[in-house]
Amino acid sequence: MLFSPLALGELELSNRLVMAPLTRLRAGELGVPNDLIAEHYRQRASLGLIVSEGTYPAPAGQSYPGQPGLVTEEQIAGWKKVTDAVHAEGGRMFAQIMHGGRVSHADITGGHEIVGPSAVAIEGDVRTPNGKQPYPVPRELRTDELPGVIQEIVTASKNAIEAGFDGVELHSANGYLLHEFLAPNSNVRTDSYGGSPENRARFVIETVNAVVEALGANRVGIRISPEHNVQGIAETDAADVRATYEVLVDTIASHNLAYLSILHQDPKGALVQDLRERFNGTFLVNTGFSEITTRDEAFAIVEEGLADAVVVGRPAIANPDLARRWRESLPLNEPNPATFYADGAEGYTDYPFYAN
Repeated sequence: MLFSPLALGELELSNRLVMAPLTRLRAGELGVPNDLIAEHYRQRASLGLIVSEGTYPAPAGQSYPGQPGLVTEEQIAGWKKVTDAVHAEGGRMFAQIMHGGRVSHADITGGHEIVGPSAVAIEGDVRTPNGKQPYPVPRELRTDELPGVIQEIVTASKNAIEAGFDGVELHSANGYLLHEFLAPNSNVRTDSYGGSPENRARFVIETVNAVVEALGANRVGIRISPEHNVQGIAETDAADVRATYEVLVDTIASHNLAYLSILHQDPKGALVQDLRERFNGTFLVNTGFSEITTRDEAFAIVEEGLADAVVVGRPAIANPDLARRWRESLPLNEPNPATFYADGAEGYTDYPFYAN
């Protein structure tokens, strides 16, 4: 089952292994994908689908130094080299569109103001080009500014298609802007975008609607991570979590999106499987944020009907030929975490393919 084809939007994937969006910070100060990035993704084209690292849609949405963007002509051209390389190997690739929201600092965004749903800062420090700094208090976005932020995401999504991507994944997970609107501790607004689960889901729904209108639903996926309490997110009230994500999934289900991707440690649990039923479309599961997803787990998720495909991160970092290794039960390279967020080829393009 894991190595059977899968229809996703108008694409047919050769297998049901999806490379997770993985921040790697190799795009330099200008956020332009380079030949090294193209080679990294090209090497992994045998996976059924590659989802790019989180890519910022506006300068204020950049979360990390060295993160790539989809804003400038140079960035679009850089990504075109990447998608051409992946397609030449028979691969498929979606761009993850990620507005970082309050997960940033003006030293990272080039002085652009840090914004969020509410003026609530993340506790702790952020790494900037000038060393560690406390997370700033974001400026609360005004209601009349929200359509402009959505338009930035739409424009970046169009830029992704121009750059040759097969579609886009909207990043509504892991504590970034869209997730910040969903979570009750980062969104304390009193207008129509805050308070109730319906209101907190509104901005994400409107973003999905706008990108679908621009690209077509078959080219749009979305990633969510309910109860994944990282980067200052606290989704700890089970009833509120269920109500919020049910509203979101129920509303966007009618689009027949390319897929819904969910990051959650319990794929068998009632929440995940209820959201799958409500979505009633291609459903991707990623369990490996705190624990690395194993081959046996990936096979079981698909064979037990818990999801249509499995999203994997660290195994794909360390094994460019992961699909072959898991299909043939071959030994794996071990990932080196010290090189995850470094510069250069080490731990990026130098992991060996399995030697026959």
